[in-house]
Amino acid sequence: MTSIAVLGAGSWGTALAIHLARAGHDVRLWARDASVVDDLTSARVNALYLPGAPLPAGIEPTASLASAVDGAGFIVGAVPSHGLRAVIRAAAPNFAAGAILVSATKGIETGTLQRMSEVMNGESAGRFPIVVLSGPSFAAEVARGQPTALLAASIDSDAAATVQERFRGRGLRLYVTDDVAGVEIGGALKNVIAIAAGVVEGLGLGHNALAALITRGLAEVSRLACAEGARRETLAGLSGLGDLVLTCTGDLSRNRRVGMELGRGRRLDEILAGMRMVAEGIRTTHAALALGTKHGVELPIAAQMKDVLDGRCSPAEGVEALMGRRQRAEVDG
Repeated sequence: MTSIAVLGAGSWGTALAIHLARAGHDVRLWARDASVVDDLTSARVNALYLPGAPLPAGIEPTASLASAVDGAGFIVGAVPSHGLRAVIRAAAPNFAAGAILVSATKGIETGTLQRMSEVMNGESAGRFPIVVLSGPSFAAEVARGQPTALLAASIDSDAAATVQERFRGRGLRLYVTDDVAGVEIGGALKNVIAIAAGVVEGLGLGHNALAALITRGLAEVSRLACAEGARRETLAGLSGLGDLVLTCTGDLSRNRRVGMELGRGRRLDEILAGMRMVAEGIRTTHAALALGTKHGVELPIAAQMKDVLDGRCSPAEGVEALMGRRQRAEVDG
């Protein structure tokens, strides 16, 4: 049995904690809000973020970061991307020697344009191996133990293999790769494309349009990932195509839901007011475009989504602008 700290008691952090406890590990699940911890402790279910998924006995909810990470062999970061830096900075002084940090957060930090593993590495002074956990995975299905395949990505092959071995359990299979940039860019930008996919559905544009959007979205994600040093074949795998298809078509996708509501004519502030959980694609859209500018990479779908999200054009006008772009060869170069 291994002691594991899961930092973040949203839907994904809770689902991972449930899976890891079922796999036989001692899990400490940290939540920022003490009232959430009280509810988790008394009801043994996360009614706010993951209703209907009971917490196994091996999970100990806590509001203390120091207690959560004390002696933990693995520290899993599962907070929203805009909050990860502050959480790791506060927790890092208490990390145990030899711990492995696991990034389960998808996004690009606004301002620094760093990927989540880079944020974790900087705030922990580069003293710990970091493994990125990513792939097509809805939290509710992982919590139910339904079959899921993920990637464990790290430049430290031993750390990746350790996560692959220890995190495996009923319903969860892991593959390893050293292409951290490919896995993280794929996991972050699929949320942007999912908003666009939701717009296509909300406007009732049909399956042809959705298939084209997903395919061209994958090309867009791949261009930026390769500019960050990724291998193109990584984007054809679980963290690219797999995650993209799931998030663009699955009913449990929050980013897709945002796009659908935009396509139906609702304003973004109204949509967000009715959502408890974060739709990462909204922040990632702006960060991805800034990263694209840094690398000289064109991201037409993200650019149109930014205009729609910022209220500079309607969803229908955004689609029309994409369809009216100059025609070109399908493959770059």
